[in-house]
Amino acid sequence: MSSVKIMLYRSKKKSDGRHPIVLRVIKNRKPSYLYIDWVEEKQWDDSKSKVKSSHHSYARLNNLLLNKLAEADDLILNFESNKRNYTAAQITDLLKGEQSTQLFFEYSEKYFDDLLKLNKFSRVFSDRGKISQFKKFLGNKDISFEEINQSMLNNFKVYLVTIQKVSERSVMNSLVVIRTIFNRGIRDGLVDQKYYPFGKNKIKIKFPQTIKIGLDEREIKSIENLELEIGSSISHSRNIFLFSFYTAGMRVSDVLRVKWSDIRDQRVYYKMGKNNKADSLKLPIKVLNILVIYKSDKRSENDYIFPELKKAEKNDERDLYRKTKTAIKKFNKYLSEIAIKAEINKKVTMHIARHSFGNIAGDKISPHMLQKLYRHSHLSTTIGYQGNFIHKEADDALDNVLNF
Repeated sequence: MSSVKIMLYRSKKKSDGRHPIVLRVIKNRKPSYLYIDWVEEKQWDDSKSKVKSSHHSYARLNNLLLNKLAEADDLILNFESNKRNYTAAQITDLLKGEQSTQLFFEYSEKYFDDLLKLNKFSRVFSDRGKISQFKKFLGNKDISFEEINQSMLNNFKVYLVTIQKVSERSVMNSLVVIRTIFNRGIRDGLVDQKYYPFGKNKIKIKFPQTIKIGLDEREIKSIENLELEIGSSISHSRNIFLFSFYTAGMRVSDVLRVKWSDIRDQRVYYKMGKNNKADSLKLPIKVLNILVIYKSDKRSENDYIFPELKKAEKNDERDLYRKTKTAIKKFNKYLSEIAIKAEINKKVTMHIARHSFGNIAGDKISPHMLQKLYRHSHLSTTIGYQGNFIHKEADDALDNVLNF
């Protein structure tokens, strides 16, 4: 709750005996003052919060006071009706015409700092790159929030497609980051909602449908049956890929963080890095066979199973992220070689292990069980994801039409 009052601030006094008339705003017990004018104490009416007629400009001053009071009430009503946070100081700054002049790219650094504090290094790396593209499009100059309008964003979309040669999905991802920062700016009182360039009849963010392609059973078996030198980097990369596939497409960043202490009663207990969701999975015999290969390198129960993070700084999320990123690049390089050796005409990467599980699962498993295996928060996400791989009914329907 907030309170607004016009008052004579008797704690302040000029050498000529005059006191300031102030508009006081209190929010969460913290006051902020807007100095309006100065009058003698005898010229002020406390009971009516107005200047007495003995002042030579009492009518003008009282009209000014009423206008400032109405402006303050309107600002507070606008913040509260839109469920936006604000402070008493923000209200008085706006009344002074001193709404924060912090610029968009300057403010975006606060967004990245907050992500870093939350150890969201992957998000920082990705989102900072998108904001850098936006800044490059604008000639590397900073701009105010109010300058970001529909025309500018439409031109930015054209720039990304024609100059940067990025996909439509990447364009939408860039707009999402800009929208996120803009929303934070509104929340923090840096820009008025009326300048928001997104939404109905404005810039709409709609992701194009993507085709997810996974390996089939034959291709997985071809990878399993390759004769690779034991202990080699290419063999190790295959082990990581198959570990991910055998555990329902566990993300490689989570695979590398699995410790020996997470393995209990032939189950793996872990917390999913993407949504911090805890779960456990039964370990198939094929996974247990992979673990045997790394058993000799086990130094303690709290040791990582796979070697990539063993030398990372303890509890240093930034270092863990860097080493994980380097490892994924290395794995994908060797997986390209594996695809050639296994005669697979698809791009094989660590992420395709998850798609491969979805492709082979097809419609063999109920959506609710797949939701648990994928660790999705919402069933709709699972249904949408699995829709990329369920083709049998559509294929049969097509055959029935053309079977004449």
